Amino acid sequence: MTTAPPTSPPNSGAPIAAGPPVTPRAPVVAKRHTVRYVVVGLVLLGALVFLLVKGLGSALDFYLPADQAIAQKATLGDRTFNVEGVVAPGSIHSTPSGVNFVVTSGADRLVVHNTSSPPELFQADIPVIAVGHFQGDLFVSDQILVKHTATYIAQYPSRVTAPNGTKR
Repeated sequence: MTTAPPTSPPNSGAPIAAGPPVTPRAPVVAKRHTVRYVVVGLVLLGALVFLLVKGLGSALDFYLPADQAIAQKATLGDRTFNVEGVVAPGSIHSTPSGVNFVVTSGADRLVVHNTSSPPELFQADIPVIAVGHFQGDLFVSDQILVKHTATYIAQYPSRVTAPNGTKR
């Protein structure tokens, strides 16, 4: 004999309650994971943008010949950049904090006040790069780079102007 399970408790006429409806939890978990992935993706994207802006900003150190730097002084403001030119003869004067000198580019002359020790090869009539910024009409530098004249002039003859105005 086969019996069916009771549908109501004994001695009561009420049907058995099935309990609260069960909702699937998978969509809630999937939604949490999606939000987490979006947040992580946004953080990574923000970090990448930050690194690109900072990296490109520092990589955009550019070189300006002294004549162009003088012409663009108002737009350059106190921004740090590299100025290149030839050290004028008789312009090198040692100071307690470094050296003062004049770089030439074409007919223009730019007075440079350097606050560090110049390199050993630093002398008159050689091309140099001074790293610094304008402070009024004075270019304040904290680093001097000496170009190796023989190889540099051969490689970039149109960039170097001799003190007499001729291209080297």
